[in-house]
Amino acid sequence: MAQTQMLAARSGITTAQMLAVAASEKIAPEIIREQVASGKIVIPANVNHTALEPCGIGRMLRTKVNANIGNSTLSSCLHSEYEKLAVALKYGADTVMDLSTGGDLTVIRQALINRCPVPLGTVPVYEMVARAGGRAISRELMLEVIRHQAEQGVDYMTIHAGLLRSHVPLALQRKLGIVSRGGALLAAWMTETGNENPFYEFFDEILEICLQYDVTLSLGDGLRPGCLADASDAAQFAELDTLGELVRRCRAAGVQAMVEGPGHVPVDQIEMNMRREQEVCDDAPFYILGPVVTDCAPGYDHLTAAMGGLLGAFYGAAMLCYVTPKEHLGLPEADDVARGLTAFKIAAHAADIGLHRPGARDRDDAISDARAQFDWEKQFELALEPERPRCYRKQAVAASSQPDAHGSEYCTMCGEEFCSVRLSKKLREKALE
Repeated sequence: MAQTQMLAARSGITTAQMLAVAASEKIAPEIIREQVASGKIVIPANVNHTALEPCGIGRMLRTKVNANIGNSTLSSCLHSEYEKLAVALKYGADTVMDLSTGGDLTVIRQALINRCPVPLGTVPVYEMVARAGGRAISRELMLEVIRHQAEQGVDYMTIHAGLLRSHVPLALQRKLGIVSRGGALLAAWMTETGNENPFYEFFDEILEICLQYDVTLSLGDGLRPGCLADASDAAQFAELDTLGELVRRCRAAGVQAMVEGPGHVPVDQIEMNMRREQEVCDDAPFYILGPVVTDCAPGYDHLTAAMGGLLGAFYGAAMLCYVTPKEHLGLPEADDVARGLTAFKIAAHAADIGLHRPGARDRDDAISDARAQFDWEKQFELALEPERPRCYRKQAVAASSQPDAHGSEYCTMCGEEFCSVRLSKKLREKALE
């Protein structure tokens, strides 16, 4: 019989993956095992992804950040995706999703899995639509694509099984309608054929495949709000109720599951959205996109979304899907990946500090000690993103009247005479005399 992380935990087995997560999170292994058994923590770890470094996702753990990469039918190539993957790993992505829609999807996906030490996710409906070539999506094609991706080693898959045909009219009353690619593709197919969502209709058969390879299901939010005006509406919550049902079906089958969430949400609605998911979905790990908290800052959505992500994580989201500056504008490139990840790693880290996660503030205390000692290199080493502060320091010193002051006990903002940290250091030294 297949042995998923969930089934192993329920049998009292502490797997190597659970031990690795426990060590990383500084939490007792038996607590990790108990939470995996209940479904409140997931460890996406396909049995065929052999080079994987296990990662736990759950509300009681450190907030994780996912980076979306992948080409489009209009741009990018395999080399560009390699570059984006390398940047995502360099800047601390906890998981990566391949959202490619063009080219040889099988080759691209396998190449990324082979190079990716963190859990890798996909959205199978993209390949289904590409392979259907305008024809109807059949049960056979759906299961074939999901099985093939599972065999390749995909650790988690987003399937939009909670979007039912009865939900589509609710979504069409919105200002922006359906903004999820997967959601829109399925809604169009259901409307054209008059059939129910195949992901929902054949959900038990999908579970059988996931059980065999220990694929974690990321239950997608095909009706997530795409603007503030559409947030927290009837369509969004109708889908969420269905996702709660699907979480319970996953757990009954021994399949790990997390739930995807909004989207674009005003600041005052974020806590309610996090609490509602915890209640409706029995505290399944919540994986949220942002949320974006204002719609009028294109080009800066990595910042507007990181603001929402901080609040979302503080109120219970387990993983944040990063947003890049190019959101709503175009396909992200490597630099956009770096900027988006940096913003979201800051947000996740700030939430973990506020939630008193074990060891979360250690880095902050260490960098404060380095600042007090004017140990510039140590500060750079401890920074969430070292390159920019190192560059800024170099530029500041070069532009100052004392270009040899790189290792000095002051910065160019205050200079030697007005440096409060330097004066405080001298006061402490004098007090100890």
